[in-house]
Amino acid sequence: MMRPLFIALILLAPPSFKPWLMRVLLGARIGRNVRIGWFAGISARHIAIGDESDIRALTFISCHGDVIIGRYSIISSFVLAYGAADLIIGDHAYIGPQTFINCDENVRIGNYSALGARCMIYTHGSFFPYTEGYWVKFGPVTIGDYVWCAAGVFIHPGVTIGDHVFVNSRSVVTRDVASGDAVEGFPAQAVTSMDRLKRSMSPRRRDAAARQILDHFVELGLRRELRLDVRQCDGQVAFRYRGKQYRLLCIPSDGDPPSFEDGHAYRVVALVTRPDWTPPAGAAVYPLDLIAYRTPRSNDPIHHALRIFLMRYYGVQIEYAPAE
Repeated sequence: MMRPLFIALILLAPPSFKPWLMRVLLGARIGRNVRIGWFAGISARHIAIGDESDIRALTFISCHGDVIIGRYSIISSFVLAYGAADLIIGDHAYIGPQTFINCDENVRIGNYSALGARCMIYTHGSFFPYTEGYWVKFGPVTIGDYVWCAAGVFIHPGVTIGDHVFVNSRSVVTRDVASGDAVEGFPAQAVTSMDRLKRSMSPRRRDAAARQILDHFVELGLRRELRLDVRQCDGQVAFRYRGKQYRLLCIPSDGDPPSFEDGHAYRVVALVTRPDWTPPAGAAVYPLDLIAYRTPRSNDPIHHALRIFLMRYYGVQIEYAPAE
């Protein structure tokens, strides 16, 4: 009888208290640095949320089975998931805003997989009376690793989607999708393969990709959003933010690295495509390693903004390096 009261308390509690309340009141296993937003909550038989995951405001998950959410996963705002079975979400997964997930049968979403905004997953379909000869369909839904379902995808009961799959926006998936396919339409059908869509990345191409990302961040993140006066010279970006001098730059795969003379006078945020590169001692450098996909943890706002930009606009997931 007390459980509904506990859920109500968690929903109304400030975000900073929610992980602690879920541990104490619901016996949930909550990892480090988990964030749960305003009026968001989870009700389930067993709850586990991995390190660095984010359950955003006004999202509610209610399952009679287990809810397991992996590391570095994001459940956006206004997501609703409910049902009698399990909801299992892997590491580095993303569930877009206003997504609906029916869990009357098990739903599994793999590592590095994403549902765009307003996707729908059903594991149970009926309306007309079964006793008068109409149909009822039940079936679990399984989504593999490295699957991107773009905005507005509808997935029917009993569907299994393999690994490394792209489902184009507004598609209706009525049957299984093989690994490596790119599908679209109603009903969704294979139109090409992921191998044909994906280009091979040489060190030079990765260097070029890093430069493109940095240029885009300067234009969108610094000039448009923060309205900063930015200077670009010799491959470096210089600006002042919150009383601090900054340099943004790339550490390419080969050639002479940039000089960090007088590095104590400014902060450096760098996109690194050189294997095993380490910052020079004494310089305030925040590297985002695009080879190992690691970065040190910091409270620096520009470092944090570029990490989020990489994930939001370019799908680059970077974990925090373990503390030494």
